[in-house]
Amino acid sequence: MSRLDSFIRRVSAQRDCLNMAKGLVASISGPVLELGLGNGRTYDHLREIFPDREIFVFDRRVAAHPDCIPDDAHMIIGDITCTLSTVLNRIGAKAALAHCDIGTGEKESNARLIATIAPMIDELMAPGGIVCSDQEYAIARWEPQPLPASVQPGRYFLNRVQG
Repeated sequence: MSRLDSFIRRVSAQRDCLNMAKGLVASISGPVLELGLGNGRTYDHLREIFPDREIFVFDRRVAAHPDCIPDDAHMIIGDITCTLSTVLNRIGAKAALAHCDIGTGEKESNARLIATIAPMIDELMAPGGIVCSDQEYAIARWEPQPLPASVQPGRYFLNRVQG
C-alpha cells in the first residue's frame, strides 16, 4: 500500500472513530483533550462536532494553520510527559474524551511514550469517558470498544474508561 493510501485510511479511520466517540460521550460531562495539534485538522474537526465543549490541546510547539490554533487558555505547550501531569486544575474537570494522535512512526519510541503518558491520561479521564487513539494503550480500567464498520482492527483504537 502506498504511503498516500495509508495516510488516507488513517485519517478516515480517525474521523470515523471521532464521529462515533461523539455519541459515546454524549451523556458524559467534561472537556475534550486533543493530544497532538499538528497542523490542526483534527482540532478543527473536534470544534465542529463538539461545539459546546471546551477543547484543550497539547503539543510541543504550535505549527498549525492559523485558523486551527486554540486560544492561549486552551493551548498547552510543552513536553507532554510534563504538561499532562500538571493540567487538571487548568482544565477544570475530568475529560469526557481524549484524542491521542502522537505516534511518531517509530515503534520503540511510541511504546516508551505511551508507557509514560498512559497513566497520566487515565488520571485526567472521567468515568465512562472515551480515549480515541492512533496507538494501542494497555490500561486496566480501559475497555476496548467496537470500531466503526469502516475501520479495520488495529488501524485506530477506542477505549471506554471504566468507573
